[in-house]
Amino acid sequence: MAETTSSKPMYEKIFDEVKESILTEAYKPGERVPSEKELAETYSVSRITSKKALEMLAAERLIVRKPGRGSFVADASAEQSDPGMISTAPATIHSDEKTIGLIITDFGNSYGTGLIYGMEQASRDNDCFLVLRRTFGIPENEEQAIQKLLNLGVDGLIIFPAQGEYFNAEILKLVIGRFPLVLVDRHLKGVAAASISTDNLQAALEATEYLFDLGHTHISFLSPPPVDTTAVEDRIEGFIQAHAQRGVMVDKELWVSDLTSTLPKFFNADNIERDISRLVTHLQSHPSVTALFAIEYNIALLAKTAVERLGLRIPEDISIICFDSPPTHLGGGYAFTHMRQNEEEMGRIALENVLRIMNGEAVPHKVMLEAELVPGNSTGPVRHN
Repeated sequence: MAETTSSKPMYEKIFDEVKESILTEAYKPGERVPSEKELAETYSVSRITSKKALEMLAAERLIVRKPGRGSFVADASAEQSDPGMISTAPATIHSDEKTIGLIITDFGNSYGTGLIYGMEQASRDNDCFLVLRRTFGIPENEEQAIQKLLNLGVDGLIIFPAQGEYFNAEILKLVIGRFPLVLVDRHLKGVAAASISTDNLQAALEATEYLFDLGHTHISFLSPPPVDTTAVEDRIEGFIQAHAQRGVMVDKELWVSDLTSTLPKFFNADNIERDISRLVTHLQSHPSVTALFAIEYNIALLAKTAVERLGLRIPEDISIICFDSPPTHLGGGYAFTHMRQNEEEMGRIALENVLRIMNGEAVPHKVMLEAELVPGNSTGPVRHN
């Protein structure tokens, strides 16, 4: 049977035929119904399609899906006595031990760990499980991770997309198949997938205004190549808008937007040294610069090293502001002035929105959270010679 035999989606056809078999007791109460894999092979469709049909049957309480065992025709008399049927999830979220796959580029103490903490706590609260796979920013790894997690049988996916000029075909397949999916940290242009991120434009605008208030007008913006990554693009736009609102001309000659050593697949000693040397040369060529806006914490560390190599002081000679900075209450690290993203809340909402999508509930297409300005040791008033 092909997926294009009529205008009705194949998952609805599968749903109708299995439902009919249940109602006519071709499949009796308590009897196992075909698995996602079996249905996919029988109807010559993808597992995303067969999974959707089974989810619709479960939503109508015609079947019970039991992780590791399969799907069974619901038995009204046994339903209340089966402990596997009882969930303690919060109101409007019903999980029945769902498994959520998380695909993330990488994580560390500056960014990412809080996201995972928020997701893991939400998975506990909603009686489901989180399965993690890192991609290191490589699109091919992302595609493989999606395929493998689907083969594993996850019920939903949270994806922190790899940096690149395009979204991979596997994500597009998920969207077309209406598989429960939430994107984190960025949204993909032209793709109707739910996403959650920081309001990067507003956060960058506030950070830039903070530097303006300290008297800085010659600010060097430091970033990796934007490559159509919405988080980077939005921070650039916020930086530009802040200049426009204050009537300060944007001087792109002061920018350095080709730093790559902090990207997961380029993170090595040679590239780090190359980027530091690049910043040293840039500062020597632009002595008017009094502040550096680093788009992320690891770039701020590169900038700090470059400034110190020149024998300059932070913040007396040059101020540095960035996004995110690890907590220093345990005595480690350097306290940069930074925009702190609400990672744990972002992670919690991402997981709960996947569960809501599974339950057939509508979720916002795009959720953006505010970031908080946290003053540190790296910024001060501009020094007038």
